[in-house]
Amino acid sequence: MSWPFYLALKQLFPSGKRFPFFTAISVLGVGLGVTVLIVSLAIMGGFGQGNRDLIIKTQGEVQVRAHGLIDDPAALIKQLEAMPEVAAATPFAEGVVMLQHQGRPSFPAMQGLDLSRVEKVTPLEDFIVVGSLDELDDDSIILSSILAENIGARIGSTVEIFSPLMLEKLKNDEVLLPRGLKVVGIFQIGHQQLDSSVVLVTLRLMQDLYGLGDSVHGINLKLVPDADPFMVARDINLALPIDGRAITWMEINHDFLYALQLEKNMMFFLLLFIVIVAAFSVTSSLLIAVVRKTREIGLLGALGASPMQVAACFCLQGVFIGVTGTIAGIVTGFTALHFRNDIIFAIARATGGTEALANVYQFTKVPAHLSGGDFATIVISTIVISTVAGLLPAWRAARLNPVEALRNE
Repeated sequence: MSWPFYLALKQLFPSGKRFPFFTAISVLGVGLGVTVLIVSLAIMGGFGQGNRDLIIKTQGEVQVRAHGLIDDPAALIKQLEAMPEVAAATPFAEGVVMLQHQGRPSFPAMQGLDLSRVEKVTPLEDFIVVGSLDELDDDSIILSSILAENIGARIGSTVEIFSPLMLEKLKNDEVLLPRGLKVVGIFQIGHQQLDSSVVLVTLRLMQDLYGLGDSVHGINLKLVPDADPFMVARDINLALPIDGRAITWMEINHDFLYALQLEKNMMFFLLLFIVIVAAFSVTSSLLIAVVRKTREIGLLGALGASPMQVAACFCLQGVFIGVTGTIAGIVTGFTALHFRNDIIFAIARATGGTEALANVYQFTKVPAHLSGGDFATIVISTIVISTVAGLLPAWRAARLNPVEALRNE
């Protein structure tokens, strides 16, 4: 062990003291900062990962769209499924309609599904809370949960659908009556916007309501495990026989994903100030140590220690506090994550807000996901900040003149 490192440890842990107060406070401050960073970023990452999984489950990983309509979807699907990276494909048609029940109007987005293929790409059955996807036919509809509640519809209710095709018919002096559909299911995805503004029907019914014939608006693709969506989309675009393009789920939801990442980055930036405040306490403690040990520092210089070696004694203390505090924060942070649901629901029960978690925030368990990159960023940032905290005292100690230091009273 080099003597600067030995002296650094002796100053942090003087003889006869297991864990001195100033050392304990410094390590505790850094540890708490790391704990808060790990817990906050893991929970933010958990919600973000949940939203990403939700997008893939409801949209697929790659979507093929024409600039107009896809007139021969069966041929295109056959070509797409011939690609080794594509596991399954399903066509869809979509549009906005007016839906009415008992005088309560709504304007949801309607999506037409190919019932023979949709489950191979998107597991919609997992989101249906009442009824079943098997009961859906050309005379029925599945409503999203909040929408059903808003218009007072339930299983067995009949809703009326008014489509844009009705307006086109009126231009030609033709009358198209609204379509009455029976509610056979209610789904809940867990996303407030989707749960309040989406309805599901069969692809044939959607084609009839919009006058599409056999055409569709797009095709959703499910890829094999470990396939790169961007590479697959690029390959499809090079071979696409229609006037359109393939886009990944990340490109479709770019703005939403950017907002999630921005929130996460801002959270990290703000919470990092806790570590910075702890670093100031480390700097303060080490500066006090430099003042108290001025004569000892002068003695080291008189014995032949170089300014760099003297500075290393104090800089290594900052490194040690940073490493020890980071380790303590990692242990505490992952322990808190392990018991996060127990802690959250204990607080909710104590404040009487258990139902609010499900009704307002729409979760029953707190998700957590900490990527390797986020973990490395927390660890490296904390150790670097703690090291920088020791540089000022180290610089102050290195500048002391041995003769003047020995004269210090």
